[in-house]
Amino acid sequence: MWFTRISLKNPVLATMLMLAFVVLGVFSYQRLKVDQFPNIEFPVVVVTVAYPGASPEIVESEVTKKIEESVNSVAGINTLTSRSYEGTSVVIIEFQLHIDGRRAADDVREKVAAVRPTLRDEVKEPRVIRFDPASTAVWSLAVLPDPHALNGETAPGGQRVTPPDAIALTSWADQVLKKRLENVRGVGAVNMVGATQREINIYLDPQALEAYSITPDQVAQAVRAENQDLPVGAIRSKTQERVVQIDARIQRPEDFARIIVAQRSGAPIRVGQLARVQDDAQELQTLALYNGSRTLLMSVQKAQDENTIEVVDGLNAAIKAMGPELPPGVRLQAIADSSRAIRVGVDNVRQTLIEGAGLTVLIVFLFLNSWRSTVITGLTLPIALIGTFLFMYWFGFSINMVTLMALSLCVGLLIDDAIVVRENIVRHVQMGKSAYQAALEGTQEIGLAVLATTLSIVAVFLPIGFMGGIIGQFFHEFGITIVAAVLISMFVSFTLDPMLSSVWHDPAIHAHGEHGKKGLYDKTLGRVTAWVERSSDKLSDFYQSILRWALRRKLLTLFLALLIFIASIALVPLLGTEFVPKADFSETQVSFNTPEGSSIEATEAKAKQVNDVLRALPEVRYTLTSINTGNANGKNYASIYVRLVDRNQRSRSVDELSAQLRTQLHAIAGIKVTHVGLRESVGGQKQVEFSLMGPDLDELARLNRIVQERIQSIPGLVDLDSSLKPNKPMVNIEVHRDQAADLGLSIGSMAGALRTWVAGQTVGNWRASDDQTYDVNVRLTPEARTTPQDLERLPFALSASDGSTRIVRLNQVASVVDSTGPSQINRRNLNREVAINANVYQRSTGEVSADIKKALATIPMPPGYSYQFSGAAKNMEESFSYAISALVLAIIFIYMILASQFKSFLQPLALMTSLPLTLIGVVLALMMFGSALSMFSIIGVVMLMGLVTKNAILLVDFAIRAREPHIDQATGQTTPGLPRSDALLLAAQVRLRPILMTTLAMIFGMVPLAFAVTEGSEQRAPMGQAVIGGVITSSLLTLVVVPVVYCYLDDFSQWLRRKWSGTPSKTDEPPHEASEARRIDGLS
Repeated sequence: MWFTRISLKNPVLATMLMLAFVVLGVFSYQRLKVDQFPNIEFPVVVVTVAYPGASPEIVESEVTKKIEESVNSVAGINTLTSRSYEGTSVVIIEFQLHIDGRRAADDVREKVAAVRPTLRDEVKEPRVIRFDPASTAVWSLAVLPDPHALNGETAPGGQRVTPPDAIALTSWADQVLKKRLENVRGVGAVNMVGATQREINIYLDPQALEAYSITPDQVAQAVRAENQDLPVGAIRSKTQERVVQIDARIQRPEDFARIIVAQRSGAPIRVGQLARVQDDAQELQTLALYNGSRTLLMSVQKAQDENTIEVVDGLNAAIKAMGPELPPGVRLQAIADSSRAIRVGVDNVRQTLIEGAGLTVLIVFLFLNSWRSTVITGLTLPIALIGTFLFMYWFGFSINMVTLMALSLCVGLLIDDAIVVRENIVRHVQMGKSAYQAALEGTQEIGLAVLATTLSIVAVFLPIGFMGGIIGQFFHEFGITIVAAVLISMFVSFTLDPMLSSVWHDPAIHAHGEHGKKGLYDKTLGRVTAWVERSSDKLSDFYQSILRWALRRKLLTLFLALLIFIASIALVPLLGTEFVPKADFSETQVSFNTPEGSSIEATEAKAKQVNDVLRALPEVRYTLTSINTGNANGKNYASIYVRLVDRNQRSRSVDELSAQLRTQLHAIAGIKVTHVGLRESVGGQKQVEFSLMGPDLDELARLNRIVQERIQSIPGLVDLDSSLKPNKPMVNIEVHRDQAADLGLSIGSMAGALRTWVAGQTVGNWRASDDQTYDVNVRLTPEARTTPQDLERLPFALSASDGSTRIVRLNQVASVVDSTGPSQINRRNLNREVAINANVYQRSTGEVSADIKKALATIPMPPGYSYQFSGAAKNMEESFSYAISALVLAIIFIYMILASQFKSFLQPLALMTSLPLTLIGVVLALMMFGSALSMFSIIGVVMLMGLVTKNAILLVDFAIRAREPHIDQATGQTTPGLPRSDALLLAAQVRLRPILMTTLAMIFGMVPLAFAVTEGSEQRAPMGQAVIGGVITSSLLTLVVVPVVYCYLDDFSQWLRRKWSGTPSKTDEPPHEASEARRIDGLS
């Protein structure tokens, strides 16, 4: 290699080059962002529209459908889903991965703006946001009363401290805290859960309105007209100009009672005579409970493409800065923090990396029995790892679990080239050459083989770096990081290693097998290294005898290899499949719902019972319940975040705790538990998700019933839930049109009055002394709107032709009927859908999904109805197909590289027989550890393709060289090459040592990853397990099978040569024909 020659001639240049890698790498490392995974979020745009008081069916027809049809024409949509709830429409547009989220949001805004004029006046302004409001919050903050204040203790100043009441606390949080948090860079939205907002309520008394013949609209109009500041122009003189305005704002809440609504018999009728004015709180819409007690929760979601750790650090800094400004008796406590899992995960992988590097260097030391040789080879590791950070910075990658895992997998790989080069230089020195000559010739001799092994590893990881779909986004950084690291390590092995070997001679080189006088080292570590040396010599003899046996019984050897491969294929179905293994970060979730139509207070009572069960577990640190927010949309839906004690302080895993919780929670009457445990790492959904789609809700309900009955008995399926809930109690008002028309009452005016009565009408706002404005609401008094009979008695005031006012009650013109209606309507791709989801326990997602597909295939679907899998199952199917295409591409690339190096079309096939022999090790290792075949273990398999050819290359490359004639250095005579079998046996003797070192370095580099017991290690371990299993079996089998296949292919190439040239030849060619045979082989 020309750069080997340059570095040997100019050692200072080589040193400076390495120093440049290290310095640039350290500077880049400081600038790299930290995240859990690469940014693989699908661009999501969500349109939310409020339609107060409307049922889900009305919301669907009046709002959701119109918005869906409008946005459906935007380019690049992956899926279009919607949820129509009571009073709210949510349309979720998920775009393909390559679409720019900002442009997509602008396109959606244009479409929504075009459809806005067609929506009814009562529909509020649509909001278009660039994140999914149901996605989990990255950080939550509880506003809690100070324990000192609760105990009635006094502050340091001597005055009593009492916590502010709920309304004052909400006002402070809304005006001060929320605004501070929203100012933090990267925050998408701050939602207040459990807020008690202040509101001026004007509660109408139906009897008073009836007595004075006044309509609710008249009250609303009067309040609206009387409570406002109005500009009326300006007056000008020659010297000045003054603005004129009517200052008619109500100063105090009680002054609303003095507003005159109408005149009756010359006397004014005031609001106070018709209604009760109350300065109190809005009706509760959401609730948050911390350890079962009500609290105010600030839930923060990050904007898309923002770094979680940076956002959370900014939020924590904002809270710290606010410390001195907190109202007396209040404290803030950060509760759910998703950056913790990222920090813990990244720190653990970083630790795994360092442990792996230490073990790898130890293996090198034990084999080389020389600290100088260990330093020379060991230096490759830090230089290659630190140098890789420079390339990661250039490519815009972050430090995340995937890139760090790539580096920890690299540890064994990176030192491989250095081990092989150093080992060969040492062999040349032992042959009696000078240090310089040994460094140059040793590196040149092995150079092509090392280049081929490195390029075959690059050939494997480049396809991984450029796979399609979500797995491609996930592993793009993985593939490129390994390619960069391996290329740097090859460069270091060809420059720094020979240079140091030539200038820093090691006297221990000549001591192989010699044991002179014994010092302290020889009595301690020396004993271990001497044992390793003796063992490797014995192993070499044993291996030669095995190989001799295999070369004599070639057919039997091949038959046994084939048998092992068939057995491994037969075992694969026994492994389960999953998308990404779940990671235990000492957090879990519980979701449940109470019967449809339950009030928020009824759900709160049940949440307290669930909390008591959770708090009884010794592993639970604290709980946080949220009702009617985020994923739990509806007053009867609750979601509980459970923070457990750290992994090292508990014996049970999250899955084991979930199993116990399921049985305990099923004992609580009046709730349906829909989720217990961890959600999917990618997407945050449940493990199994599929949809039934079709036009009619009743037919979908029938199919949903059948499907649930068929699948609920599937083993391993738990927490089965469906989006189609039992119908919600409703009240229908059926208008008698003829009577209404006779009395002069139109449906529009009736609906307007009823809306004011029941839903209430916001008639402006009131500015308080703190310069904050609060809504003024006109509606029926709460005690007069509890039953359908209350509605029947509601009066309508009608103007007669003679100018008098007539009173008509609702029951004169309509019937008030109890009925039911859907609580929510889901749609997917413009069709109504029922979303069914479930978790899996003690089985893999793939096995459960396969059983569900079998069950669904037996259910006859009417025309126009279908089912579709989404979530993890869909991602898994797509990812496996991409991974297999990457595998095929990797194998083709390896063949091309080997064919180029060995100048033969046939010989690479011998080397590639080692590829299928990895499978048995992978399968057995995963079965032993109880891991499923996941995205991580499959990437481990693809990675093995590059690793296992390495041993075969080293072995066969030496055998080919040994068969070629060469010039004897001492005599200058041409010495004929060895016969094929002798060459293979010599290769076995010489190359076993570096093969053993690189294999053990790879295995021990993986050990911390495969056996990791830290938080979140369950996710990464299968990759290490797959690699260790594959490397062990393929190394054992390769060393025996590859020489046998090589012999067969060599015989085949000779037969082809005979056919080609037409000359007869003996079965085993004379030694001088070896190079000729190799040349002809190139043609075959």
